[in-house]
Amino acid sequence: MTELTCLELSILLWLAHVLVQAITARGEFGDDYLFTPRDKDVTAKGLAVGRATRALHNYIENLVPFVAVDLALIVTQHTGGIGATIWIIARIAYLPIYIIGTKYVRTACWFVSIIGLMMMLARLAGY
Repeated sequence: MTELTCLELSILLWLAHVLVQAITARGEFGDDYLFTPRDKDVTAKGLAVGRATRALHNYIENLVPFVAVDLALIVTQHTGGIGATIWIIARIAYLPIYIIGTKYVRTACWFVSIIGLMMMLARLAGY
């Protein structure tokens, strides 16, 4: 996959994270919660909404550096590596694994995505 394709997929994956979090929150808190300004924090009682929320936060934390490095690769024409592909595949796998609650595998997916990000940085540096 090209870096641009991975960038496009990363936005679709962000949308998937948001929808999964909203659907699980709706199931637990109802429509009244989703359609308010959420001035009061609510505590999740179910596992799914908590995991979906944490997965979304983790994705956003990792999306920012990915987008920065990916755009830098595209602008400088240092494209052609597989780091972006590794990152997006690992991040796609991360969401369902996190929701299911598979320990160790979730961390492994995160670690593989970081390896992909480091590969992108190496490519940007000319390696």
